[in-house]
Amino acid sequence: MTDTTAANAQGSLDGNVLFYSKPEPLSAEMHGALGVNPVDKPYAFVSSSHVVPMTVTEFAPASLSYPVVFLGENKMPVAVMGLRSGENLFVSAAGEFRADAYIPAYVRRYPFVFANDQAQQRLILCIDRAAPFITEGGQAPLFVDGKPSDYVNQAMDFCNNFEQERLRTESFVKLLNDLDLFEVKEAVFTPRDANGQPGQPQKLADYFAVSEEKLKTLSAEKLAELRDNGALGQIYAHLVSLLGWDRLVAMAFERARQNGEIAGNA
Repeated sequence: MTDTTAANAQGSLDGNVLFYSKPEPLSAEMHGALGVNPVDKPYAFVSSSHVVPMTVTEFAPASLSYPVVFLGENKMPVAVMGLRSGENLFVSAAGEFRADAYIPAYVRRYPFVFANDQAQQRLILCIDRAAPFITEGGQAPLFVDGKPSDYVNQAMDFCNNFEQERLRTESFVKLLNDLDLFEVKEAVFTPRDANGQPGQPQKLADYFAVSEEKLKTLSAEKLAELRDNGALGQIYAHLVSLLGWDRLVAMAFERARQNGEIAGNA
C-alpha cells in the first residue's frame, strides 16, 4: 500500500484532491443556476478508492468497520476499505455504501471542499463541478437571490468543522511522532488448503501503526497526560481497528466468489 492517496488527499485548487475531478471556487456568478438533486446511492465516487482519509475523532466509530492505519511520510490516518488499489469492498459501483459501515466525514463533505488561497491567506469553499448530482435547476439550489442557500451554509459549517478536525488530527500525528510511537507493520494473510493446512503467508500491505511495545514504555505521567487529553482513547481505537484486516480478507473472498473469480472455500 503506497502513500499516493495520502499525497493526493492534500490537494488544492488544481484538482488533485482525492475524489474531486473539477473543483471550482463557489460563486453566484458561476454557479447561481445550479442545484443538487437528491440521490439514493450517492457514493459511486468512492467505489474505486481502497483508502479514505480519516480525522482522529472518527477513529472510534470507524474502528468497528475498517482498519485505521497511517500512510506516507506525513503518516496520514486512513480507513482501509479494500485490499487492492481501485477496489472498495464497502461501496458498490452503483454508489451504495454498506448499511453497517461508518461513512467518513471526508466522504460526507463531498462535493464541497476548502482550498487554500495562499495569496489572500484564507480558505475558499469549492465545489466539484463534475459531481453528477449537481445540475442546472437542481432541487436544492446553491444560491437564492444571489446569496448562498441554506444548503450551502450547512456545507460551509460542515467544512469548517472538518478543517478544525483536520488540524486536530495533524496535532495528534505530531504528538505520536514526537513520542516515537510509530512502527512499520505488515498486514499478512495465510491461506489454507481444502484440508485446512496453512499455505505460504502473503503480505497485503505495509503501513505505520502505533507500537504497543513503545506505548508500554511511556512513563505513568505521560500516559496520564495522553489519557486526559483524549489521545490515549484514540490510540486504543486505532489498535483495535487493526483486527479488521481479517474482515477485509473475508469480504474480498466473498466478492471474488460472487464475481466467479474463485470457487469453494478460501
